[in-house]
Parts: sequence; C-alpha cells; structure tokens
Amino acid sequence: MANSTHNIKGGSGFDSLTVFLYFVLIIFGWLNIFAAEFDASSGKSMFDFSLVSTKQIIWIATSIIIILVIYTIDYSTFDTYSFVFYIAALFLLLLVLIFGKEIKGNRSWFAIGGFTLQPSEFAKFATGLALAKFLTISGNINKKSAFISDTAFGVPVFLFELWNPILRAALMVIGIPAFLILLQGDAGSAMVFSVFIFVLYREGLLPTWVLTSLFVVISLFVLSLFIPADKILVYLIIPLLSVVLLILLLNLKRSYQSVIFTLIVAATLVLYIVSAKYIFDNVLKKHQRERIMVLIDNDIDPAGQDIRYNLKHSKIAIGSGGFFGKGFMQGTQTKLKYVPEQSTDFIFCTVGEEYGWLGSFMLISIYLVLLNRLLFLAERQKDKFARIYGYSVASILFFHFMINLSMTIGLFPVVGIPLPFLSYGGSSLWAFTLLLFIFLKLDAHREQQMVRK
Repeated sequence: MANSTHNIKGGSGFDSLTVFLYFVLIIFGWLNIFAAEFDASSGKSMFDFSLVSTKQIIWIATSIIIILVIYTIDYSTFDTYSFVFYIAALFLLLLVLIFGKEIKGNRSWFAIGGFTLQPSEFAKFATGLALAKFLTISGNINKKSAFISDTAFGVPVFLFELWNPILRAALMVIGIPAFLILLQGDAGSAMVFSVFIFVLYREGLLPTWVLTSLFVVISLFVLSLFIPADKILVYLIIPLLSVVLLILLLNLKRSYQSVIFTLIVAATLVLYIVSAKYIFDNVLKKHQRERIMVLIDNDIDPAGQDIRYNLKHSKIAIGSGGFFGKGFMQGTQTKLKYVPEQSTDFIFCTVGEEYGWLGSFMLISIYLVLLNRLLFLAERQKDKFARIYGYSVASILFFHFMINLSMTIGLFPVVGIPLPFLSYGGSSLWAFTLLLFIFLKLDAHREQQMVRK
C-alpha cells in the first residue's frame, strides 16, 4: 500500500493508507470540536482565537510541519538518538513537577502564554524509542539457564523467567516515566505505560502465563467489588477452590512440589480476594474510588462530586443520536454544555449524538483499520528496532482508543485519556503525530535498514 515516491534519503514515501486515515481522523476531529463549541449567537468568528476549535487549526498546521520535518531527516536519527529523546523526556517530567502549572489537581502542564504543553504525552513515544533500542542491543534472551531444573525449591522454573535481567531493565525503562507521571497526579497517563507489556510479550520477554495471571488478578479484584461482602465466599471463593481441586485431580501424577505450589497460589488468591476491599479503601484515592463505585452501584451519589453527572450526560448524548444522529452541529446535549470536557476526553459524545450509531460504527472501523495496518507494518519490518517501536505505536493507540470509548459509555472509570487525533489538545496531537510518523519513517526505509532479528 505504500506509495513509490522516493525522498532525498532514498526510502519510499510514508504508507499511503495510514497517512490517509490520519488525515481523515484529524479533520473529522476538528469538525467535532467545532460543532461542540461554536455558537452562532455569540457573535464570535470561527477564527476567534478564544475558541478551542481555532486553536486546534494551529495544532493541526504545526503537526503537518512536524510530519515534513520527520520526512526530510535521516531515518537512522531515531535509532541513534533514542536514549537522548528518552532522557530529555524524563528531564521534562522532572521539570514540570517543579515549575508546572496545576490544573484540576494535576501538576502536568507547562504554561506558555495562552497555551499549555503536557510533557507526559511526549514521554510515550520517547519510551517507545528507548525500549526498542534497549531490546535491540540486548540481544536474544536465554529463557532457561542450564543450572535450573524443572523445579527449584518446589517452584516451577517458569517463575525464574521474571528474574531475567533484560526483563527487569526493560520494566525500569517503562516504569521510570510512569512513576514520574504518577507524582504529577495523572494516573490516567501513567496507566498508558502498562500497555508496553504487549510489546514485551511479542518479543518473548513475557510468557503467556504472565498475561493470563494479570487478567485473573484484575478480574478477581473487579468481581470482589461487584459481589457483596457477605456473598464472596459462596460466589467467588468456593468456585475458585473447586477449580483448583479439579486441576489437582486431573493431574494426579504431578510432583508433590507442583501440588504444593498450586495450593500456595490458591491460598494467595483467596487472601487477595478477601483483602481486595481493604486495598480499594486504603490504596486508591477518594476520587478514584468514587469513579469506580459509580460504575458498580447505580444508586451511589458521590457527595460534592459531579462524577455521576458526567457519566449520565455522556450516555444520554450518545444514546440520543439514535441510528443516523441529529446532524452536524445539531447536538442539543453538546450545544447546551451538558457533556463535560466535550472537546477533549468526551469528544466521542459529539460523534454519537450528531452522527448516531452509524457514524460511531464508521469511526470505530477507521480506528480498527488503522490499528490492523500498523500491526501489519510492524510485522514486515526487517529491523528489530523498527518492529518493536511499531508494536509500541499500535499498543499505545489501542490503549487510548479502548479506554476513551469505554469511559464515555460507562464501561471504565473516567480518566484523562484523549481519543487519538480527535480530542482537542496541542500536546496530544503533536505527540500522536510524532509517535505515528516516526514509525512510518522507519517503515519507509525498511529496505535500507540493517537486519537485526
């Protein structure tokens, strides 16, 4: 699908389909930002710089400049200076903790005139580059050392995979920026870095059992919140122990060490289920607990908070669009400002209200085509660095897309996660543009890349 135009560095041009989808999304995003904000009765021109839709035009124009710069510089720059980008991103994350402007309880922005810049957005692509570089220079992983038998002290050998020094170092590369973002109070942006586990899985650093275990742990935590405390024994603990007993009966020939280990795991999970409520009440912050409880209990009314209000009107806006929608700039929920953060985190509400189920389905389809295309491009890379970075790009975009849509329809707690290329914001649009087009630059030069498996 890539076009055949050659740039001055000898590579083919950016992948045509991906570029087309990018421009479809940013143009459609601007139309929705404009529809959500513009009011003809206000007397303001559509080019009034007090409007976020006008500011978004500037962000789009500067994003195109970023694309042109990426297109013209040498593709090897991103490989060579990947750690420099990473260190610069960490420096900005530290700097914003000291000199940053606090907005809604988060010290995550630099205020520059009438504009703000959020370093955490740029830390995502910088971490993707650094992780790709680190895993490339680390070489292949020896998953099982010769001196480790099938079991050691009764513990199956697969647990030793987690002590691989390359994996530990990779987790540090991912964890440091995430920790600094958590210090800013921005848990939503910090969550994005968890998606790099899919990159580690693709590269063979994380075995399948780790992802399965994470899924089980998260599922048990959620279930323990949904199920009343007096019924957890009947509906959760007894079924869990029954499954463990069945596993043991089906594997009677297993070594006694493995049986002991299985029982230890079962006991740990039971203890985890029992303590989930304590973790919920004492680890999570008050506003985080309320956002989760609103999803679990429809009758809860967080005192002094507008959490239920936000979610309620988000659902009303999307549902009121029906099948075909109300039409461009005809969304009453949007126009009357019922929907919170309607140009940023809740931009999908405008899509649902004005374009209905059909428009929402088409938008979701565009994202799915884009993600599928990125995975295809990542797999065709001849260079390990480009492949790893490509998977990082696809994973980050998928996480933003999935979480943003889930929170607007009440399937996930409300967090500050923008919808890629649609939500208003210079930092997010610049960062997503850099994230995507750096990969497209690497893909355009895949024939010139050194083959590093």
